[in-house]
Amino acid sequence: MKTPSIKKYKYITIALLGLSIGIQGCSKSFTDLTPKGSITNENFWKTEADAIFASNGLYEHFNDDNMFGRGLFWFINASDDMVTGRTDAGSAAVRNFTATGAESRINSMYKKFYQIIQRANTIITKVPAMSISDNVKKHVLGQAYFMRGYAYFYLSQYYGDQRAGVPIVTDANMNEIKFVRPTHVKENLAQIEGDLLKAAELLPLVNTYGADDLGRAHKDAAYAYLAKTNLQWARYDESKWTQVVKYCDMVTNSGSGRKLINTGKPETDFASVFYIENNFSSEYIFSVVSNKIQGSILPAVLFENTGYGLYNGWGYFHPTLELYNAFESGDNRKKATILEFNDTFTLFGLDRKYYSSNSQTGFQFKKYMQPFRFPKDQHLNPSGDYPTSDLNIPLIRYADILLMKAEAQIKQGKSGDMEINLVRNRAGLPAISGATMVNLKRERRSEFAAEYTDRHSDLVRWGDAQAAYARPATGRQHIAKTDPTSSYTIVQVWPARTFNPAIHHVWPIPPSDLSNSGISQNEGW
Repeated sequence: MKTPSIKKYKYITIALLGLSIGIQGCSKSFTDLTPKGSITNENFWKTEADAIFASNGLYEHFNDDNMFGRGLFWFINASDDMVTGRTDAGSAAVRNFTATGAESRINSMYKKFYQIIQRANTIITKVPAMSISDNVKKHVLGQAYFMRGYAYFYLSQYYGDQRAGVPIVTDANMNEIKFVRPTHVKENLAQIEGDLLKAAELLPLVNTYGADDLGRAHKDAAYAYLAKTNLQWARYDESKWTQVVKYCDMVTNSGSGRKLINTGKPETDFASVFYIENNFSSEYIFSVVSNKIQGSILPAVLFENTGYGLYNGWGYFHPTLELYNAFESGDNRKKATILEFNDTFTLFGLDRKYYSSNSQTGFQFKKYMQPFRFPKDQHLNPSGDYPTSDLNIPLIRYADILLMKAEAQIKQGKSGDMEINLVRNRAGLPAISGATMVNLKRERRSEFAAEYTDRHSDLVRWGDAQAAYARPATGRQHIAKTDPTSSYTIVQVWPARTFNPAIHHVWPIPPSDLSNSGISQNEGW
């Protein structure tokens, strides 16, 4: 089915409440921002183009700095893999588990996920009755069910637990004015599973998409989020480990050709996963689609503050010495993930030696640096105030499928060696046998550092967060910060933190959302 590309059409906005639609119209390019008129509920939902434009709106949050630009990264920043990198009281409160939820860094994500849900609900309500082709109808509805399940997945992971889930708003009750919290997050997880199963039934495989449709939800993405949902669910119900294996295998065996990038060159294979030319490689499952006009700003957020006077890097989120030391000797992922003083890297076409007057730890994340290798106008937004790039940011990739399956196997007393060794082989590491959770945890840390796979959430669900955060974070303090060969001392860069697993395993719901909805705050916050 030929549909307008989410990369080539301007996103629409569907109102959060009710069924009204506010659209600035379509254009052939994101660079054409001239409004094309106002469309109302009465004259919308007539044509295939209307349905497709509505589905485009499900992806608008890809352009939002407060979502997968750096918003959700403030939660990941709570992990032991990184420190904030710049003095910021609000983000420090998040990292120290003293936040209220009102902090500007984290006070918008909750409502934005519900905006996605309401957009999906509107599509699910309106599209079935439209006189359009069955193919377009299935595709648009599949995306709506997927994005509703996807939004609830993140809401449930961050805000729901055994004491209370998050309000369930669907097409059946979306016009009600009051919603309550379920008594257990398992109710949310069941809702997510139902949505994603419906999405998997309706959506095609990614390898059937033309270039214009890449980036949209597809069957493997639904299976992958089903695996992730059951991974979280297994915290409350161990029988769900079998479901994790089931859905991981459905990705592997779907026929779409999902597999690791592995050409037998471990010195480059892992790094190449994060190259622009591999945005939609065999390892791709679902990503934040970006370009040099809009998308995720994360690569520049991680880049040196002010970018050596060459580009407006923001200088946040510095790798800790603990992460640096967690990699095994000979693991090629280390050099692909972290820059340290005197490392050679390419910046805007020129090789240079790394140093930093910005980094609190003496390190910088390198994983998303490829767009900076070329002349600035080739892959980067010319505006350093909105520094997007042509590099998509993975939300889930095939390595996660392998390591989720390995974890589920180990948890059931079975072998996860095959899946773990596929990941290790790509990194240039020898195979292991009899892999345990200790091995699994190390592989996930080394594989997914600085990714939305989320080290903090891993530590929480494993029950390891309290012990990990009771230790201070350290780094290297170089004597001469602008000298790549400068010597250093090891220093504490963030003190030990108090993590109460009875409270801090979830985040505070923003007070404004509590006030608007009348629901209760997560206990203890």
